[in-house]
Formats: sequence, structure tokens, C-alpha cells
Amino acid sequence: MSSTAATLQLAAILLGAPDEESLTTLDELALEHGWLRPAVDELRQIPLQRWQAEHTRLFINGYPKTPCGPFASIHRHGLMQGAVLDELTRFYADAGVEPDNQLPADYLGTILAFAALLLERGTSEAGAQLQQLRERHLISWLPQYCERLQQHTQLRLYRDLSIQLQQWIAA
Repeated sequence: MSSTAATLQLAAILLGAPDEESLTTLDELALEHGWLRPAVDELRQIPLQRWQAEHTRLFINGYPKTPCGPFASIHRHGLMQGAVLDELTRFYADAGVEPDNQLPADYLGTILAFAALLLERGTSEAGAQLQQLRERHLISWLPQYCERLQQHTQLRLYRDLSIQLQQWIAA
């Protein structure tokens, strides 16, 4: 797997809810992704419940507003399950991919995993599809999303994740 594809796949994973095994998994992943090491060291110093609370506050249910909802439809249309959900579902199908039924097609983790898959395919067609994905479905909101994530997070993990995503989308 290319380093960019591996980073995108990792980013998709990091958007998921942390559990009892997450720190051990991140510790192993930090061997290949050195940028994770400082975040892993920080996470060792806090209880899992604090990490879980930060994840929930940022991505699921912050009060009075969830600062970093990881869904393209929120950022492009201002509401969940907007037209972009159908657009992305069709886009994936055209590329021969069926998204996980438990995660919406416009979930950022789904989009990043799809981008990693396209990079791994390595064909000119996949390259063109990746360019379309970036231009049609990410460039309009992902840079601002990353800035907001950096501003609102209290954990280095999510700050460093946003930096990795900013570097990828700007490339």
C-alpha cells in the first residue's frame, strides 16, 4: 500500500469511536506512521473515557453544536443526507464499489477509505476518479473542516489528523 493510501485509510479509521483496543492499535500503527507517536504518548496519559468524550463532542453530539460533523452533506448542503449522499453512492457504484451499509456514503471515513482504494488501484481511470472525488466532493469543504478540527479539538490525535488531511487535499 502506498504511504498516501495508508495515511488515508488510517485517517478513516481514526474517525471511528475509540474503544479499549484503540490505544494498542495506534501504538502499533505509530511504527509505520511516525506522526502518530506524540498523540499516542498523550493518549497514554488520559483515561479512555476522556478520549471517547472528545470523539463524541467533536464528531457526534457536541453542545450546543457538534463542531466537526464528519459528513459531506452537512458541509455542502447544511443538513444530513442531502443530495451529496446520493451523488456519492452513484460515484462509488460507477467505480465498482459498494459502501458499507452501516456508514453513509457521505461519511468522511467512507470517502477517505474510497480515496485510498483508488490510490491502490493505481490505474489512470482510478486517478481520474480520485481527481473527481477531490474536486466534486472534498475541496469545497475539507480544508475548512480541518481548520475547525484543529481549533476545536483538545487532543493532539485529532489535531495531527487534520494536518495530515490538509496536506493531502492541498497536494
